[in-house]
Amino acid sequence: MKKYLRGTAIVGVLTLAVAACGSKPTEEDAGGSANKDFKACMVSDSGGFDDKSFNQTSYKGLQEAVKDKGLTEVKAESKSDNDYPTNMTAMINAKCNIIVSVGFKLEDATDKAAQANPTVKFAIVDSAPPKPIENVKPLAFNTAQSSFQAGYLAAAMSKSGKVGTFGGLKIPTVTIFMDGFAEGVRYFNEKKGKNVQVLGWDDAKQAGLFTGDFEDKAKGQNNAQNLITQGADVIFPVAGPSGLGGLQAAKASNGKVNAIWVDTDGCVSAAEYCSVLLSSVQKGMDVAVKDAIVSVVDNKFDNTQFIGTLENGGTSLAPFHEFDSKIPADVKSELDQIKADIISGKITVQSKVQPKAA
Repeated sequence: MKKYLRGTAIVGVLTLAVAACGSKPTEEDAGGSANKDFKACMVSDSGGFDDKSFNQTSYKGLQEAVKDKGLTEVKAESKSDNDYPTNMTAMINAKCNIIVSVGFKLEDATDKAAQANPTVKFAIVDSAPPKPIENVKPLAFNTAQSSFQAGYLAAAMSKSGKVGTFGGLKIPTVTIFMDGFAEGVRYFNEKKGKNVQVLGWDDAKQAGLFTGDFEDKAKGQNNAQNLITQGADVIFPVAGPSGLGGLQAAKASNGKVNAIWVDTDGCVSAAEYCSVLLSSVQKGMDVAVKDAIVSVVDNKFDNTQFIGTLENGGTSLAPFHEFDSKIPADVKSELDQIKADIISGKITVQSKVQPKAA
């Protein structure tokens, strides 16, 4: 039986849900689960757990850890940035064993909670404390690498000679995608003697097109339409749920415009747009989150930053799905070679916001 608690999460078996206002959790019987007293917890950012992107993929990792290890799940869905401290406090009050916070916007609330509660373990997606904290595991992803492939793919598939990208906010975890994308297009031009243009982002000037948030689909659709009006026929939205508006604009073009999604395989998370998706730049947030939780269960936790790369599978291009027969074999082969060359160091991705090991 599902229950709703004042404005946030849905409660199911093995689940606690905590309202954004920090109201008292309600627990359901976890049955005979092996580790039912272990509470694996998560706080979303304002995009929510059903964003078809960042939060949803991270939450999948929590769900898999809960299922595989027989844990009790606790989650708090933030409705706005103001909810982060309250929701973090609610997780502490729920006596969580590990708290996973989803996104850089929770960095301050996470750092404060971790330092005030040294016996609780934490993991944070796409952020890291300015100085390492003993009980915080940062989970980072070098999506500039896989976005480089995406830029090459977009340039190879463009008929107009123009491709476009836009972001949610101008922050490193967004611009890292846009940097890699622009670099991949430039690499295509160098290799093929072409002049495909990137609209919406100038990686040299670090200036471009943004919606200003991650929630407003109308803004995303307007930004995409702006790029399409300028001639872009492949769109790369890096804006969470706001970016879904970009996919709407592509779909409305009736085959003239295609797109590449981010964070997760869009043909799985946003299947209604699969017909316009060449591919997606994936971040293995689900695997990283699950591994962080399991490490606490198994008493193997450490605070060393995890960095997902093409080499370790922490980031990748998704399958081509409906475009598999439409993407030329030589382009597929070139994408494979780009991956190998990035891993070997033959190709050096230049983005200055790539995560670096401490």
